[in-house]
Amino acid sequence: MTKPKKASGFGMNKMLVYQMIALVAIVLAFIAGNYFFKKSLHTVMKAPNFELIDQNNRRISNTDMLGKVYVVEFFYARCPTICPIMNNNLKFVDQAISNKDFGIISISIDPENDTPEFLKAHAKKLGVTNPNWHFLTGNRDYIGDLANEFDIYVGDKDDQSESLNHSGMLALVDKEGNVRCRFGKDGLPILYYSGLNYDDKEGKNASLKGKFQPDRKLLIEDIQKLLEE
Repeated sequence: MTKPKKASGFGMNKMLVYQMIALVAIVLAFIAGNYFFKKSLHTVMKAPNFELIDQNNRRISNTDMLGKVYVVEFFYARCPTICPIMNNNLKFVDQAISNKDFGIISISIDPENDTPEFLKAHAKKLGVTNPNWHFLTGNRDYIGDLANEFDIYVGDKDDQSESLNHSGMLALVDKEGNVRCRFGKDGLPILYYSGLNYDDKEGKNASLKGKFQPDRKLLIEDIQKLLEE
């Protein structure tokens, strides 16, 4: 009776090499996939439709902004606290990007006082030169509903103590009209960027006198990514 041949050492080693190559390929694919995941931007939702009047008395809608990457903020021109900080941080971003396909939508929550004429003076005082930076005003109920659709906090207009309260959060919108964001260190989407200043580099303690603006850098990086898409 003929004995079965034993696998040669060469054959065993060859099989082991193939297995090692396959394992390395799997590991590299995982690393590459994880890297792409961290570098890609999450789609939060479709940005709400809007149509309001800007500082030049022009009707500006979300349709006008298609093909552009833009940031949305809710503010008011007479605000003595966080609004000047938000405006100045956005001005820094605008100057850093310096791209004809980048814009900013600043929506007033105080339309009774923020007329187009007043907003034009505000834009001039701020030194705005980007034709795609629109300071918008209109009906307060409409603006309140719009803030809710963006899921950015704005106080109830019927509550005197709350009506001019608002969030310092900024929404980033891509060329196709989608709200986008990066993933945080925990692997979860951050949803919105902060327009505030902080006492610390990590952005945990907001302060009117803070010297750090950690989200400003992140916003610039992500705007540039979207402009390249």
